Amino acid sequence: MPKSMGVAEIKKQFSAVISEVSLKGERFIIERKGKPMAAMVNVKELERMLPSEARGKRKGLLAAIGAWEEFDDFEQMVMTVYAGRGKAKERGVGRLA
Repeated sequence: MPKSMGVAEIKKQFSAVISEVSLKGERFIIERKGKPMAAMVNVKELERMLPSEARGKRKGLLAAIGAWEEFDDFEQMVMTVYAGRGKAKERGVGRLA
């Protein structure tokens, strides 16, 4: 259950509140004149709430293409696959430029 605090109180205890949010996973509702105005949550929780596009995560084929950036030897791996396929008698492979 989120804790409710007024804007003035949040300002006074900002450093402590930030620590509770980031380290303990606490949630805060920030109120002005008793009316909820904003919420404070840790970054991991915020990322879970955002759509995947807003988090910079790709879906489908774009995710697969983006994952290739992680492989340093991707080009060498592709060349090895083509070389192996070229040796197979049942299927021919065109030359790579």
